[in-house]
Amino acid sequence: MDAAEFKRIVLPMSRKLLHYSFQLLHDTGEAEDAVQEVVLKLWKIRFSLKDFNSLDAFAMKITRNWCLDRLKAKKPLYIDTYNYRYDRQSDEYNPQKQMEHADKLDLINKVLNRLPDQQRQIVQLRDIEGLEYEQIAEIMEMNLNALRVSLSRARNKIREELIKFDSYGYQTNKDAAGKVL
Repeated sequence: MDAAEFKRIVLPMSRKLLHYSFQLLHDTGEAEDAVQEVVLKLWKIRFSLKDFNSLDAFAMKITRNWCLDRLKAKKPLYIDTYNYRYDRQSDEYNPQKQMEHADKLDLINKVLNRLPDQQRQIVQLRDIEGLEYEQIAEIMEMNLNALRVSLSRARNKIREELIKFDSYGYQTNKDAAGKVL
């Protein structure tokens, strides 16, 4: 692979890699470093890149591993997987809808932060990044069936919490309700 082909194929991935690494690291500088390192690694092995079925999945896997190595060197951080800027509502000028929307996004963030790391990363890759199951299985080094089960459990937990919220609001447990009464 020559330089022009590398630029045409690999460099467009850098934005997705930057977003993914930022979601893992919560630091713009670290995320940019991650993408730079990944692109450098891909450049070094550019002649064997055609051997990979999915270059996109391979790049995401390298990014994930680099970010996890950085996180191991620091204290554990949680992934803020759902960013407010991703969901622009058509009811921009309706304050009630905006408030309900903000409350639901806040709830989703809280539920996602309570999920186990593996489930949180799978939801990030599938539902937010839009990767295919096979790519996620390759990135996470998981069996495809185990990945689907894990994603299903994570989605069910999120769904349960949203149903509770829609039915009862934030006061979903008896202790919180008892304090109000």
